[in-house]
Amino acid sequence: MQSLLRRLISPRPRALERDVVTLTLQEGRQVDVKRVRDPRAKRIKLSVDERGARLTLPVRASLVSGDRFLQEHRHWLLAQLEIYTSHDALPLLVRDVSATLPLRGESVPLLWQEGRYARLSGDAQGLHFQAPARASDATLRRALREFYEAQARADIGRWLPRYLPSLPRAPARIRLKVMSSQWGSLSPDGSLALDLALLLGRESAFEYVLVHELCHLLHADHSRNFWREVEARFPAWRDERTYFHAHGRYLKASLRNLLSNSSSL
Repeated sequence: MQSLLRRLISPRPRALERDVVTLTLQEGRQVDVKRVRDPRAKRIKLSVDERGARLTLPVRASLVSGDRFLQEHRHWLLAQLEIYTSHDALPLLVRDVSATLPLRGESVPLLWQEGRYARLSGDAQGLHFQAPARASDATLRRALREFYEAQARADIGRWLPRYLPSLPRAPARIRLKVMSSQWGSLSPDGSLALDLALLLGRESAFEYVLVHELCHLLHADHSRNFWREVEARFPAWRDERTYFHAHGRYLKASLRNLLSNSSSL
């Protein structure tokens, strides 16, 4: 009864409040920062991903304190934004124009052909995209995603038998998702999720993330015991972590660009 009364008289949690603030960086460069007031936030936080910069404010934080936080971290923000501009332009899926697609750390030649159904396949010569002349952008993106998912599952199918014998159980299921910040996760029920952008990077990095998440079947945390299990199965894990620091954001931004900004000409 007391818990029921508490729920009835407690105020509903506030919804997220969003707006955009413009920050002037070096040489007059201006950057739009999404400002979000989040009831769940406990501290002011500045983050950058493939969608841009975001400033998160707790409910009780003032806008003045948020602006001050932005100014204090402007150099960090500039460095993070330059990570994206330091790479080549993001790939796009443009019908009859795109000549390559990212796959397993390489730019693979792409040939366009007219066909009855939208379908992407690969062979020793490269990738072949068959599609009707009137195929929509959404149809092309869906075919690309299906191809990437099939390729990712093929890679997982090659690697998984190598590691399962030393684990207490197999994952309940494996899902491929477009993830904003994480590369993988293991839920309490044993379901394993992996970022589809892993397929765009080098194979060893993808395999490391799979091993990392499988080791969570042994240890749910990131304790020393957990890292010992990772080390025993994948000794070069530090090299892959360095690879993600250098290229991870570009990989995520590339996948989002390919699946969101396709354009038929």
